[in-house]
Amino acid sequence: MKDRIEKLIKKHSTECDYLEVHVEETDESRVTFSGDRLDDLGKRTDFGGNVRALHKGGWGFASFNSLDRMDEFAGYAVEQARLVGDGRSELASVDTARDDVSLALERDPREVPLSEKVEKMRAYNEMALGSHDLVVNTSTVYFDRMRALWFANSEGALVRQEKMDLGGAVRPIASRGGDTQMYSASFGSSNDYGAVDGLEGEVAEAAKIAVQKLDAPKVKGGTYSVILDPKLAGVFIHEAFGHLSEGDNVYEDRKLRDIMTFGREFGRPFLNVYDTGLDAGVRGYLVYDDEGVKTEKTYLIREGKLVGRLHSRETAGKMGERPTGNARCLDYRYPPVPRMRNTVIESGEVRFEDMIADIELGVYCISAQGGQTNGEMFTFSSANAYMIRDGKVEEMVRDATLTGNVFETLKNIDAVGNDLEMADGPGGCGKAGQFPLPVTHGSPHIRIRNVVIGGE
Repeated sequence: MKDRIEKLIKKHSTECDYLEVHVEETDESRVTFSGDRLDDLGKRTDFGGNVRALHKGGWGFASFNSLDRMDEFAGYAVEQARLVGDGRSELASVDTARDDVSLALERDPREVPLSEKVEKMRAYNEMALGSHDLVVNTSTVYFDRMRALWFANSEGALVRQEKMDLGGAVRPIASRGGDTQMYSASFGSSNDYGAVDGLEGEVAEAAKIAVQKLDAPKVKGGTYSVILDPKLAGVFIHEAFGHLSEGDNVYEDRKLRDIMTFGREFGRPFLNVYDTGLDAGVRGYLVYDDEGVKTEKTYLIREGKLVGRLHSRETAGKMGERPTGNARCLDYRYPPVPRMRNTVIESGEVRFEDMIADIELGVYCISAQGGQTNGEMFTFSSANAYMIRDGKVEEMVRDATLTGNVFETLKNIDAVGNDLEMADGPGGCGKAGQFPLPVTHGSPHIRIRNVVIGGE
C-alpha cells in the first residue's frame, strides 16, 4: 500500500499545488432491538479512499472503492482543482508526519463473538422491558467499528493509523393514556469493549425515570437560576459554542469573525473551555486528524477570554493562525473540514452542594433530549429535570426547554463544579452532510443565572 500511494502522489503532485491520498478499510458489527424484536443484526466490511488536490486555491475531490482505479480518480481530482482554482493556495505549514499508530485496546471487540454481543444487548433490553408494566417499548442499539487508515500527501507525510469506535444505548419507553416518556442509558469507547459491561444499574435507573416522568408535572415557564448536569453542560458547550469556534464557520461569517476576536471576554475568570483529541478511551480521541496533523489540546476560552479556535490547515492558513489537528471527515466519501473532538468545560472548584445552597427557586436540568442552534441562539430540551427549592433538589418536572443567547449565557455562568465527567453514547456530530462523526463532550456541573425556561 505504501509504495502504491507514494507512486501515485509522485505522478500527480507536479500537476497541482498540493495532493493528498486517503485510504481506509472498516469492519463493523451492529445490533439493534426495537421492543422485543431483534430489528437489525449484521457485520460488514467497507473499503475505499479519496484523492484531494489543491491548485490556485481551488479544491478537487474524488472518492473510489477500488485501488485499481486510484490513478484514474487522482486525475479527476487534479482536473477539478485546475478548473476551479483562480487564486492562491493557502495551507498553514505543519511538521511532516511519518508514523504507524496501532491500537492499544483494553478489550478488543473483534475477539467477542457476534452472538455474545447480541445476548448482552438482549439481556439489557429484556431487563428494561420487564422493569415496569408501563414500559411498553425499547430502543436498544450497539455498534463497533474497527478502521485501518492510510494518509499521505505531496509534502512527504505518510501515516497509517488504526481506530476503534464503539457505542450504544438502552432506551426504555414508558407510555400511559397517550403520554409517552423515555430515558437512556448510554455508553461509548475508543479502546475498550468493556464499556458495554455492568450497565444493569443504569438501565434500571433509566426505566425508573421514564416511568416517573409520566407523573411529573410540566415545569412552569419563567426565568430561573439553573444547574446543568455534566451531560447537558457538555452538550451545551459543544453545540452552542464549539461550532462557533470551528475555523471555517468563523472565516466564512464576517459577523461571527467580528464577535470571535481573541482576548474578548466571554465569561468569568474561572471559565475555561478546551477541545482535545488526547483523551484516550473517549470517542473523540485521535492521534492524527484527517490531514495528517498531530492532535493536541486547544483552549478556546481561558480565564473567561477567547484564546483559540479549531482549524484545518486551510482555515489556519487563511486566518494566519496555527493548525490544531481538527480537520476531520466521516469516512473516505467526504473531504475533511474543521470539526470538534472532545469539547470540555474544565473542572472548577465548587461542590454541587454549595452550588445549590443559595438557590431559592431554580431548576436542575439533567442530560439532553434534543435541541438546536441558530448562530448564537440556542434551544435545548433536558431529558429530566427537578425543581430546586430553598437550596434542595425537590420534585421532578418535565418538558424543561432552555433558550437563550450563547454569549449572554456564558457570562451568566457563575459557578463551575469540581466533578468533571465525560459523556459518550451512540450518537455523533453533524456538519456539512457528515453525520454521525464520533465526538465526546465533558463538563462538571455548572450554575447559570437568568435562564429562560419554556414550560407550562
